Amino acid sequence: MSRIAWLVIGAILGVVLIAPLGAYLFVRFGGIAMATTAKPLPLEKTFAQTALRASLGDAANLKDPLPVDDPNMLAGVRLYQQNCAECHGLPDRPPTPIAKGEFPAPPQLFDPRQMVADDPEGVTYWKVSHGIRLSGMPGFADTLSDQERWQVTMLLAHADKLSPAVKGALTSGGSR
Repeated sequence: MSRIAWLVIGAILGVVLIAPLGAYLFVRFGGIAMATTAKPLPLEKTFAQTALRASLGDAANLKDPLPVDDPNMLAGVRLYQQNCAECHGLPDRPPTPIAKGEFPAPPQLFDPRQMVADDPEGVTYWKVSHGIRLSGMPGFADTLSDQERWQVTMLLAHADKLSPAVKGALTSGGSR
């Protein structure tokens, strides 16, 4: 074999062996801070958003099969209060200490600047069902029925235009 071929093979082996070893040592010696109070790594948000978009696939095409009515919305309120409000908030209430301590910070879903009412309902349903790895967002596919996950999705999809009865139920109770 020629000298150039050996150099190419050596370079390839170097990259294949040294790059993973370097990455391991970077992590092993504290290069990635795991504290929720630590500053994010460069490009961390970009990588997370890119991975999430790839995971969502065609979820945006899913449509809520339930009728948009007060009984379904009120069921969504009850489920949201039991499972979501501690992290994602309630209307006109400040974030809880738990929400303030999470990284990344969970969106306050009834804050007009953070609500998901403009997201496709299939995307919200996917997030409720599967959760988001390394974010604190659990998946509820094993603990809530399909109908219940759609009811929570419906509530969030219409968070900017709730009926007085639904808004009243949402703000009168909950986990706080």
